[in-house]
Amino acid sequence: MQKYPAHFDPADEGGYTVTFRDIPEAITQGDTLEEAEAMARDALVTAMTFYFEDGRTVPAPSKAQKDERLVELPPSVAAKVALLNARLTTGIRPADLARTMGIKPQELTRIFDLGHATKIDTVAAALAAMGYALELQVTPVK
Repeated sequence: MQKYPAHFDPADEGGYTVTFRDIPEAITQGDTLEEAEAMARDALVTAMTFYFEDGRTVPAPSKAQKDERLVELPPSVAAKVALLNARLTTGIRPADLARTMGIKPQELTRIFDLGHATKIDTVAAALAAMGYALELQVTPVK
């Protein structure tokens, strides 16, 4: 899954300010470290909507530096980010992708909506229509 490095800076007034090198739009804060970590994930997901709205490629996460913590995108969001990046890489127009998939353009719009729950099979089908394969991997937690 995609894990983005985040910098948790202690704020002068207390709490923590969280920023992401790779996703500068994601900025948040929390009164405690636990709250800041929860807010960081929300801020990261919210920032993804800007990339979808603007039709911009979402940068891949870089390696964390020693003073950073990793914040993971939810799998459902990571799958849609991969879908967006594939569409932008191929240059396929949404209408053409919908036609290739045999669905209505409105249905395709929902597939690309981060607020809409989409079955993983549907994301895989959209990727396949663009010449990509979705691969899942399960690894033991350390």
